[in-house]
Amino acid sequence: MTKSGSAIIVGVGDGLGAALARRFAQDYAVAIVARDAEKLGPLVKEINDSGGVVQAFPGDATVDADVAAMFEAAEKELGPAEAVIYNAGGRVQRPIVEQDTEEFISVWGSSCLGAMIVGREAARSMTQRGHGSILFTGGRSSRTAGAEVAAFAAGKFGVRALAQSMARELAPQGIHVAHFTIEGGIDNAISRKRLPEEVQRDDGLISTEALADLYFQTHSQPRSCWSFEVDLRSWREPF
Repeated sequence: MTKSGSAIIVGVGDGLGAALARRFAQDYAVAIVARDAEKLGPLVKEINDSGGVVQAFPGDATVDADVAAMFEAAEKELGPAEAVIYNAGGRVQRPIVEQDTEEFISVWGSSCLGAMIVGREAARSMTQRGHGSILFTGGRSSRTAGAEVAAFAAGKFGVRALAQSMARELAPQGIHVAHFTIEGGIDNAISRKRLPEEVQRDDGLISTEALADLYFQTHSQPRSCWSFEVDLRSWREPF
């Protein structure tokens, strides 16, 4: 049975974002957000044809006015946001001596600044009702900055810090904030192209469907037992 309210997912492509939309659409009306919302047409049709309710909304997460307008439209069309997921972020690998300043700002912005703006608008909505969850996607670079990924790591470190601050501030107001540290390759087109076949075999890549289930389970936790740092990896990933 579909619950009342909606889920808003910012940063939806063919991998984890799509899996999150499919999973949350089993229980909520879902708003999926991307700069180019027209590209989400096939996913919208797939979910709606299968009995879910999903709409695509355009918006640049780094632009205040875009995010405010998106929240207003999504909640008007689909109901108050019960879950908001920030899954956006750019990645670039470049030696620091070659790192362009504007590119650094852009990569940091799509990860950290966008997360703050979306998280802020989610909090403004949810604190009026005293419940809801705000979930942020992070990764290995949220805690360990590898070589040649300074811009990406700065953004992901920032998202984790943002999530920690928000969790401590908003928990007393009934809002559950969680950060997902995804260690290892997610099973999507990029990972299948980048990682060797032996990594891909035998569940060596993290299932997007299993990840989406974990996000929903975390969202559904009772307030007597809230997770903040959700740390996960495939069984083959060393740590």
